[in-house]
Amino acid sequence: MNASPALQTGGSVAVVGAGVVGLCTALQAQRQGYRVTLIDRDAPGKGASFGNAGYLATELIDPLANAKTLRGALPMLLDPHGPLALPLAYLHRSLPWLARFVAAARPARVARSQEGLRQLNRAAIGAWQRCLNDIGASEQLCQSGYLLVWESPERLEEARAHGRYLKQWQVACELIDAARVAQLEPALAGTVSHALYFPEACQVREPYQLCRQLFAAFEARGGRFLQQAVDSISADTQQVRLQSAGAALSFDQAVICTGAWSKALLQGTGLAVPLEAERGYHLSMHSPAVSLNRPIGSAERRFVISPLDSGLRAVGFTEFGGLALKPIRRRFTTLRRHSQALLPALVDPSLQNSEWMGHRPTLPDSLPVIDRHPRHARLLFAFGNQHLGLTQAAISAELAVSLMAGETPAIDPHPYRVDRF
Repeated sequence: MNASPALQTGGSVAVVGAGVVGLCTALQAQRQGYRVTLIDRDAPGKGASFGNAGYLATELIDPLANAKTLRGALPMLLDPHGPLALPLAYLHRSLPWLARFVAAARPARVARSQEGLRQLNRAAIGAWQRCLNDIGASEQLCQSGYLLVWESPERLEEARAHGRYLKQWQVACELIDAARVAQLEPALAGTVSHALYFPEACQVREPYQLCRQLFAAFEARGGRFLQQAVDSISADTQQVRLQSAGAALSFDQAVICTGAWSKALLQGTGLAVPLEAERGYHLSMHSPAVSLNRPIGSAERRFVISPLDSGLRAVGFTEFGGLALKPIRRRFTTLRRHSQALLPALVDPSLQNSEWMGHRPTLPDSLPVIDRHPRHARLLFAFGNQHLGLTQAAISAELAVSLMAGETPAIDPHPYRVDRF
């Protein structure tokens, strides 16, 4: 890897991508004294960040690629209401990525991914606290707690085993029975048998509002925003050039935070990254008669429903369908079915709801890319956080900007290098 370029404070930096990772990165670069331009074809926070459930899932320390996932893949695919989908129209294009996913499930690879995820997730809440305290938005982060529920009594030992496993990694949780679940969440269906309760878990109150507050702070500190697409990137020892809308923009350094759209941009710089656009769905329900005190995850239904300022939001699905396919309508039907099963009061035909589908940037080993270009030291990357984009956004930004400034990052960046594949 090339040495960090000797840039003094005040150099110009482009952050490409105005999702939550890009917004955090732009603010962090400003804190380090850089002059920052944020660039995105859409308004800030309108990509995958908009559809998040708001839950900071720091207990998710296992990569998606593991032996358990491979064993359960076929039943999940055959279940019409299951959490995994491979649209036939995209299957042929997803096969090379799926082969890499299977390879990433080897025990040694899983162990490396687990360590990489644990490092990021362990530091995630502290990084968010630093970010939000700095901009006067600490109210967005709250220690809500989290419930992972089971409806099948015969799966009690599964919950016990999962709790023991998490405690080995210092994840605070406790097994609770149906009576305690009902005490914590009276609106939940009586079919819930038991749950793991995570008392220290945190959430943000409203993901899109969080992005708006991050962007407002960025602009208030002199940041510039350009709403336009970046078509290509090139770099040399002096600068980074972004080709955009027929014009070339030049900067001292650039950080690419374009999520699921990063693959094509990196190809233009000579890097082939096995990034897949994993499609996620959400259903937002607006019912003042139904409330939750904290996010709820279903271990069997494989979805999460969270209380946000705007209402209840149900999210789910791992669907590998690329960037071009239209949303599949039955996914929303499934989210509605699962939500109503856990919250019977949602069975209301007059209930107002809204639907959304977006694209998560997913790599085979479930780790993000946080790195410099191996040949162009002025070009950096922060993308690929899959289901944990909101969770890891602030810590990813701190690591990326540390690399950019030539400082030693607080976490070893080796697991997140761009050329690890």
